[in-house]
Amino acid sequence: MFYVREIIKNGWSRAVLMHFMDTSLCERQGMAVTNFAVALPAADSDLAQEMTKDPYCFDFIALTPKYREKELKDAMMAHIEKFLLELGQGFMLVGREYHLQVGAKEVIADLLFFNMNLNRYVVVEVKAAEFEADHLGQLGLYVSAVNHILKKSTHGPTIGLLVCKTKDNTMVKWALESSQQPIGVSEYRISEILPKEIASDLPSIADIESAVGGVR
Repeated sequence: MFYVREIIKNGWSRAVLMHFMDTSLCERQGMAVTNFAVALPAADSDLAQEMTKDPYCFDFIALTPKYREKELKDAMMAHIEKFLLELGQGFMLVGREYHLQVGAKEVIADLLFFNMNLNRYVVVEVKAAEFEADHLGQLGLYVSAVNHILKKSTHGPTIGLLVCKTKDNTMVKWALESSQQPIGVSEYRISEILPKEIASDLPSIADIESAVGGVR
């Protein structure tokens, strides 16, 4: 019934439905660790929570295990349509590495979106590493800056979303208690590929078939 409701609400095609069933969306939807219940008005917190996923499934991205953060962000932008589909309904990209003037200094947010369904900006920070409490301070500043610089009176409060490689949920929950800004934290998954030097040492399908054929 979850998928039936989503089809009616979002008008998914068969291909989109199969993708989300393959990636078990019903088990990931609304599962980010957040402080929305205390940082947002009651009318907004449930909708904002439902917007999140944990983990985010970026299986359209294939990188070697020792990938850098920039490679991950480049791959997200190279597959922007699939990236937006995974983020969810209503997301529009405002900019990558969005510059915000804070006093005498300029800060740069990884990704800035506007969500039409929630009528608010969403700042997304991507970390190709384990969650650290310090990440929340950085993201909280970006959320506050967007509220001061870009947010209109008709917009809801800006939301922050931190997407990291791994996280300890207890660490995240306790760290979020110290943040006044509405922030959610999720993990992500990608497809990992073998480095060329390792892949070249592996037997090919033809080699395997030949070896199996020789066994009697």
